[in-house]
Amino acid sequence: MIRQIEGDCPAFILDTDNTTYALKVLPSGQIEHLYYGKKIRVTDTETLREKHAFAPGNTIFYNNDDQSFSLEDMCLETSAIGKGDIREPMVCVENPDGSNTLDFVYIGCEITKGKKEYKTLPGSYDDNNDIDTLKIKLRDKNEGYILELYYHTFEKEDVITRSAKFLNESAHEVKLTRMLSMQLDLNENDFVITTLHGGWAKEMNIKRTRLGGGKFVNDTRIGYSSSRSNPLFVLGKEDTTEEKGRAFGINLIYSGNHYEAAEENSFKKTRIVTGINPETFEWHLAVGEEFEAPEAVLTYSEDGYNGMSGNFHKFVRKHIVRGQWRDKIRPVLLNSWEAAYFDINESSLLKLARAGKDVGIELFVMDDGWFGQRNDDKKALGDWDVNLKKLPNGVKGLCDKVNALGLDFGIWIEPEMVNVDSDLYRAHPDWAIDIPEKHHSEGRNQRILDFSNPEVVDYITEKISAVLRSANIAYVKWDMNRIFSDYYSHYLPKEKMKELNHRYTMGFYRLAKALTEGFPNILFEGCASGGNRFDLGALCFFPQIWGSDNTDAISRLAIHNGYSYGYPMNCVGSHVSGCPNHQTLRITPLETRFNVASFGSLGYELNLCDAKKDELDEIKEEIEIYKKYRETMQHGTFYRRRAGNVYEWTVVSEDKSTAVGMVCRIQTMPGEMYEVYFATGLKEDAKYHFFGREMKYNIKHFGDLINTAAPIHVRQDSVIHNIIAKMIKMDGEKEDYTAYGDSMMYAGVKLKQSFVGTGYSDQVRFFPDYGSRLYFMEEVKE
Repeated sequence: MIRQIEGDCPAFILDTDNTTYALKVLPSGQIEHLYYGKKIRVTDTETLREKHAFAPGNTIFYNNDDQSFSLEDMCLETSAIGKGDIREPMVCVENPDGSNTLDFVYIGCEITKGKKEYKTLPGSYDDNNDIDTLKIKLRDKNEGYILELYYHTFEKEDVITRSAKFLNESAHEVKLTRMLSMQLDLNENDFVITTLHGGWAKEMNIKRTRLGGGKFVNDTRIGYSSSRSNPLFVLGKEDTTEEKGRAFGINLIYSGNHYEAAEENSFKKTRIVTGINPETFEWHLAVGEEFEAPEAVLTYSEDGYNGMSGNFHKFVRKHIVRGQWRDKIRPVLLNSWEAAYFDINESSLLKLARAGKDVGIELFVMDDGWFGQRNDDKKALGDWDVNLKKLPNGVKGLCDKVNALGLDFGIWIEPEMVNVDSDLYRAHPDWAIDIPEKHHSEGRNQRILDFSNPEVVDYITEKISAVLRSANIAYVKWDMNRIFSDYYSHYLPKEKMKELNHRYTMGFYRLAKALTEGFPNILFEGCASGGNRFDLGALCFFPQIWGSDNTDAISRLAIHNGYSYGYPMNCVGSHVSGCPNHQTLRITPLETRFNVASFGSLGYELNLCDAKKDELDEIKEEIEIYKKYRETMQHGTFYRRRAGNVYEWTVVSEDKSTAVGMVCRIQTMPGEMYEVYFATGLKEDAKYHFFGREMKYNIKHFGDLINTAAPIHVRQDSVIHNIIAKMIKMDGEKEDYTAYGDSMMYAGVKLKQSFVGTGYSDQVRFFPDYGSRLYFMEEVKE
């Protein structure tokens, strides 16, 4: 709810179910930020506003007639250069005379019901358009530019979104050199900043930095939101934990170069900004033109980082992801990539699909290699015509045969890229982003198509649409496998070259909108060398995004943990792959590979045709378990408990009647047999049945210890050893209890001891390196 407190200097109170955001117009015309945090009752803002009588020394008075304050020592909703606020500005311009001073002051406001769509960018939405919107209008006193600040309240999710629009109502052209989305000033300091960093195959590593003065920047200049620095930006305090303490979360609905900064000034105030990275941005506005900044998302929780994450998860599920796949259960898929790479044909793909059908797969996906002369990553990208040598009956012929098996069919595309060795590049070399007559630095043997050029976007839209119309395609994996280098557009005039990245991003959105709306029944999964474009802008079109090209389960523990800070886990594509793993050569139990992957949108990516019978039986059992609990896994509330050597997660159904937990240990420590699992999010006064999977383990896992029980000596991996292993399986421990929710959450469930070398029975947990368990909790109805 948004309400205005009337007066000569009006104030505005934005309430969600559990938070309050307050701001007020200063007598000088700037907008003062008063409060953001736990929900409070506000009838008069006098207790919230800062009191000033004399400005500090060595500061600038905004108005020499009023020397009581300096903008440097105020919490503000927006800022610029030139009037005494020397912190991070939100908006910067270059005026025709070369000056860059801006002096925005309040001229009006409007509170309305509902939220309008952006003209050039994706944004949040509400099914019933039942949200409040506040528009604050400011005018630059010198040139007449207009700045509009927008606030939207999503009450149930405890989210407030913000954005800004710049309108050139001056008498001349102006060049925007910085146009951020929002500014949040807090009248306190000593924050701990959580950001997510990494790179290819190592996305979303959690980094914490204490802001003790100065400025911390989280940004990217690679052309996309990037795996190097995700736009998610979190602030807490030293005592904030997963379960308790204050946590602010900020994210950006944008897929291009972004910029976040937190700055603590000499007055112990902290400013946070987010938006388009100004280093690679300019925008020329003729008289009467406007520019809209991407939408920023803010949330606050008193319940620690889990509370903040829960707010984000609810918001993304209902107000970012859209279309029929928003609420629909996602299928268990089998992707051909790690089974075959480029070496595919109709016969081998059908064989793999049949093997998938036998274990319970629902969707078969043909990855890269089906078009043009595409036998490696050096050629044919951009030639979106089927390779009839590999698929003699075309995509439709293969699709029909896969459908006849009872499986849906999916396909891989990379529409934003082109190989130099391709028919498309030979016909249109000027459609690629490269500098004429100069050496180009390539990535993955390919170049980026210039999506700032509408003709290029139109061409790709039609070519990919033709592919999608050609068969009964149910799923598309949309890949993007390189970052920007040598920024240059053959289409744009040289004075607009720094508009390239934002124009490219808008072109990507235009293509994504055309294809997802043109083919609403298709499930689109985004991908960008894994998580190189995992952001809220992409999620407006893709209900799920491939989390990482690294399918190793142990690597995925940290990757998933990081994503969960701001993104629902059903948005994270996650596959069970073969071992040794193709990225790390690590060998992990199939049980652990499934347990970790099941917390995302589950798929498989291995050669089932070469799998052993025991492996196929286990995979079939895993998929049956997943389907039983899939509603909870995909739509439940996710909680983190531990991370490090031991990871502990829980996901709880919306009605709290069902929960699934996981404990995974990376390295076994000698003599440490004790383990306890703590549930999270259950009903305190409900009774639950707690149990795990009944597992049997290969006796070969115990190595030479077989000789402590065998009547004859058994040599490792001998014929007799293999025969014994086929006939005798070691029973795993059985965990089966009934307890109240409060007991399992606060006292925990003490688990059977793990193996420590002194004996093994069905009362001992087989838990070597990379061991894990799933636990199930079902409410007992009495």
